[in-house]
Amino acid sequence: MSSNRKKPEELRSHRWYGVNDLRAFGHRSRTAQMGYHSSDYMGKPVIAVVNTWSEINSCHTHFKQRVEEVKRGIWQAGGFPVEMPVMTLAEPFQKPTTMLYRNFLAMETEELLKSYPFDGCVLMGGCDKTTPGLLMGAISMDLPAIYLPAGPMLRGNWNGRTLGSGSDTWKYWAELRAGKITEDEWKGIESGIARSPGHCMTMGTASTMTSATESLGLTLPGFSSIPAADSRHAQYASLTGQRIVEMVWTDQKPSDILTAKSFDNAVTTVLAMSGSTNAIVHLVAVARRAGIDLTTARFDELARVTPVLGNIRPAGQYLMEDFYYAGGLRALLVELGDLIDGTQMTVNGSTLGENIAGAEIFNDDVIRKRGNPLVERDGLAVLTGNLAPDGAVIKPAAMESHLLKHRGPAVVFKDYNDMATRIDSEELDVTADSVIVLQHAGPVGAPGMPEWGQLPIPQKLLKQGVRDMLRISDARMSGTSYGACVLHVAPESFVGGPLALVKDGDIIELDVASRRLHLEISDEELAARRKAWKAPRRPFERGFGVMHQLHVTQANKGCDFDFLEEKLTTPAPETHAAHEAHAADSNEPEIH
Repeated sequence: MSSNRKKPEELRSHRWYGVNDLRAFGHRSRTAQMGYHSSDYMGKPVIAVVNTWSEINSCHTHFKQRVEEVKRGIWQAGGFPVEMPVMTLAEPFQKPTTMLYRNFLAMETEELLKSYPFDGCVLMGGCDKTTPGLLMGAISMDLPAIYLPAGPMLRGNWNGRTLGSGSDTWKYWAELRAGKITEDEWKGIESGIARSPGHCMTMGTASTMTSATESLGLTLPGFSSIPAADSRHAQYASLTGQRIVEMVWTDQKPSDILTAKSFDNAVTTVLAMSGSTNAIVHLVAVARRAGIDLTTARFDELARVTPVLGNIRPAGQYLMEDFYYAGGLRALLVELGDLIDGTQMTVNGSTLGENIAGAEIFNDDVIRKRGNPLVERDGLAVLTGNLAPDGAVIKPAAMESHLLKHRGPAVVFKDYNDMATRIDSEELDVTADSVIVLQHAGPVGAPGMPEWGQLPIPQKLLKQGVRDMLRISDARMSGTSYGACVLHVAPESFVGGPLALVKDGDIIELDVASRRLHLEISDEELAARRKAWKAPRRPFERGFGVMHQLHVTQANKGCDFDFLEEKLTTPAPETHAAHEAHAADSNEPEIH
């Protein structure tokens, strides 16, 4: 971060507005066309408010109002706000998965910041993939940037029972399939589980990633914990708008904030909250955009020493609203003590340690003390073995403990449709000791690595009382999900990873303590199966999907595009002098 304040003529937007030539005339006249006087923007930071609101994104319904509060803060601080809509990534609706389009949002964010006259940006996200997508694009562009989290929705409620999004969906769906609740009761759950704006209020991917972003230093302190419906959320939106203007004047960019230690803080936060397994894929991708080689092995190293203190569903009991009233993320970070590096810089110009100083825990059952953790360690675990040479992930705190070490025969489904067709068949040869395997659910093959990893338990086993069993796939699962689900197997089956070679009846061994995932066949047999394997047909023949299948990396590398993950300098628009002749002949001059 520069110690000197910028002068108005040093603003990036000055190239568009402040030069006395024909092209700048076009920029000023077209801004006047929109009703703005030159005094609104001349010599002032021009701020992109990058908004993922849409009428199909239920998590962001309040963003139509929040964007006005952000703009208010920008105007108050002497900036010029410009709202920029981007792809919405509505998790409940977009098919086959929002993960297919996370990199699309990242590209769109980077390109709009590059091609328009912006000096800084506010990133408005929250629903699962919006957070990493926005961060990836803004980090690559490296303009001053601050993140505004959507905030969790209020607790769900049904017949006096508190409901958590996702987690209770899976729970009661299993009970419905087992005949334990009625269709009318299921409809009651449907009407009460999501009753306010905001993202999932369990420790799903949304709450995991917004909390991690605050620990990275890219959000105002305390903001990620505030429920969307709380009036303090609106207040922080305005404060975020005010802060980005000051960040532009002092040239405080993501590259001034993000370090290997700040990513360790984010990983530790995820682990201490038993956060979503998706955080591994997303944080690896975000770090690589910042030029930092965050590995899955580093997650596992930190998991071995980090206690789970957040007693939040699905691993725990409570919801994000309870977490906020118990002290929120600041209190949890204080309790983590020496596991957090408080010297790291944040967007408000202070260190993380300064920002969390004095925070208190007000309910030590919701936010546990280190002497009384929910789980002593291993909020997440990274597995390796001949079935996952480049790693796989599991969430030990959210599974039945008797499955932490397990050995059983495989029941293999070649793809999702095969699984959906046969899983509830009375003829399926499956017991509680079986290992359900789903192939072709990874980044290329699914396509897009959907959240299919919490594979359903066969109906006949549900009726016998089985509620958890070992399941393995190269898919992801929702952070609100639970169970003994091995995920992110890399390399994926679609590109010839060992998961593609598993057959019905093969014995698979899981040992979480030893971080082992092993297929019990000889190396010779594995080699013979690999030689006989034939590559399946790729899923896309046109459009963005073709780009995705040709360039997406595997889960252990973050599923970014191979041509975007390297930290490269984004070129500035060409100078006016180079195009004066062209501009003189053009009715609508452009910056190239």
